[in-house]
Amino acid sequence: MAQKSSGTRIGVAVLGSTGSVGQQTLEVIDALPGRFRVVVLAARTFSRRLADQALQRHPDLVAISEETGSHALVGTEVASGPRSLVAAVEHPDVDIVVVATSGHAAIVPTMRAIELGKTVALANKEALVCAGELLMPLAVAHNTAIRPVDSEHSAIWQALAGSPIERVRRIVITASGGPFRTTPRDAFADITAEEALAHPTWSMGGKITVDSATLMNKGLEVIEAHWLFGIPYERIDVLVHPESIVHSLVEFADGGVMAQLGLPDMKLPIQYALTYPDREPMAGDRLDLAAIGALHFEVPDDSRFPALRLAREAGAAGGTYPTALSAADDEAVAAFLRGELRFSDIPALVESVLSAHQSVAVTLEAIAATDHWARVSARKMIAAKGLR
Repeated sequence: MAQKSSGTRIGVAVLGSTGSVGQQTLEVIDALPGRFRVVVLAARTFSRRLADQALQRHPDLVAISEETGSHALVGTEVASGPRSLVAAVEHPDVDIVVVATSGHAAIVPTMRAIELGKTVALANKEALVCAGELLMPLAVAHNTAIRPVDSEHSAIWQALAGSPIERVRRIVITASGGPFRTTPRDAFADITAEEALAHPTWSMGGKITVDSATLMNKGLEVIEAHWLFGIPYERIDVLVHPESIVHSLVEFADGGVMAQLGLPDMKLPIQYALTYPDREPMAGDRLDLAAIGALHFEVPDDSRFPALRLAREAGAAGGTYPTALSAADDEAVAAFLRGELRFSDIPALVESVLSAHQSVAVTLEAIAATDHWARVSARKMIAAKGLR
């Protein structure tokens, strides 16, 4: 989508405005006065934070997806219920939709934004993991741009710089390795939730932090990269990089390697997704390689972190396997954080659900049905284990 002419602010809808990425998106927009206007804010539930965001930015619409009650905000329309996210992206003044919600609720509004030709800045994993087979052809058909917000996929996007994927030998997604990169494998069963939530380099929500510790997060990013860049799984590698400075790399057919480097800060990929192809000045610390001194890389150990293998296998199998993977992992992580599973049980539970799954062709109905089946199956398995 073409940028608006000078003097006209670009309208933005922020889905998931109260979450980590949503809050940082608003901070980025606030730091670029006159360029953007927050037209819509959307969140799962009404909260003081959402109300404060609306009072500060005066959007035309606030959407609350999981409530049906009424809420009043002076000067702002409030919509509630499942269709409110679709109404958010359909607002005529919205040019860019930042999809920072978690879960499958983002899939339908993302599809609607694509159909309307609105630029999508995508930070939601499930949209591509579960529905990439639907979203990417739709984006091509409607000539709609999907701009990645995840730091790893933003790095690949930046390194590609418009080069056709046929000229790429492989892409390499980096992983910090989480807090247990050097923890003895026989100690995994005793890892606590508090330890798993203490990420060494990134500040993230609980679910994604645990996924980073198991490397499931990196496996999901492999599936996302497959769809986002149209590259086969066998040409997507993962390297553990503890410093989290190199966010991803692209190796071209001639052997040249391009990488995007930066401090572990989500604001840079958020801003680039909003301002592309421009690069606006940004306040904050700058990367000082001399001060860092050295960067380290290692091949991930699939035997220590089987979640990465499971995600690759589910992605390669296709169909509704990635949806079963995502839903089972959600349930396993939640059970671990409640003290009902051991850390080492998370990938084991996911593998058990995948083994029991019978995949079907991807449709919105199949995604919803698989998600429900996988969650019910995972909960039954959790209850049967009787752990801890």
